[in-house]
Amino acid sequence: MTTTIAAQAAEHLPNRRRRTLFWIGAAAAVVLGVVVAGTLSADAAQTTALADRNLGPSAAHPFGTDWLGRDVLARALAGLRLSLLVGTSAALISAAIAVVLACAAVVFGGVVDRIVSWLVDAFLALPHLVLLILLAFALGGGTHAVVIAVAVTHWPTLTRVLRGQARQVMASDYVAVARGLGRSSWAIASTHLARHVLGHVVVGTVLLFPHAILHEAALSFLGLGVDPAEPSIGVLLAESMRYLTAGAWWLALLPGLCLLIVVKLVDTIGENARALVDPRSVHL
Repeated sequence: MTTTIAAQAAEHLPNRRRRTLFWIGAAAAVVLGVVVAGTLSADAAQTTALADRNLGPSAAHPFGTDWLGRDVLARALAGLRLSLLVGTSAALISAAIAVVLACAAVVFGGVVDRIVSWLVDAFLALPHLVLLILLAFALGGGTHAVVIAVAVTHWPTLTRVLRGQARQVMASDYVAVARGLGRSSWAIASTHLARHVLGHVVVGTVLLFPHAILHEAALSFLGLGVDPAEPSIGVLLAESMRYLTAGAWWLALLPGLCLLIVVKLVDTIGENARALVDPRSVHL
């Protein structure tokens, strides 16, 4: 019976991996298309046409226009591009912090491990959004402040995951043999440890993107994010609030819907990448 189940799993594994790679490629292509379209729409997003103010969705303007006659679709694409760039920068910095702390905790142990554990627990215990707002306010707002605030607050969960994976590697027999042969902690970390946690680092970084993008939009909506002159999604949503009572629903609904779709696409990339890395997903 066990042999039959294993054979069936092995038979369906290639098809499942092909489907997983297909979804990763499709989602990545859409996200890349958004970045390219946002770059090409940068000028149109800032072009005003007072004769076309507050127009609803139409063939000429699929997402309508705002109070200055600017095309909302162009502004939404430019805003999504900016959100993706900010989210990418914040996620990469946060992942780098997580890797350094997790490796230091496992390789050196003792006091270093306790300090890292205390930092992870302390950051996870603090209200996430409140900490983001305080950091962005203390840094004076702006794009750099958003990147730093998001990066500094998103590393604890990934650090805990990497620390657990690194502990398993460091407790293995081949690491014990390497220590017995006189290999240094740095050599063990750069050869054995890095090789085994690399996949988890990549997946964890991708899964940080949706949180980083949403929190960038939240900070921009509150006025602590990117420059208000930049057409980020948070800025678009904040500016649309004063016109919703006048019936201009498209100013908030359509850019917000685009943000949710992009976040879901990035999350799909991360979840499917995790399915490839995690060997337990073979039996799902």
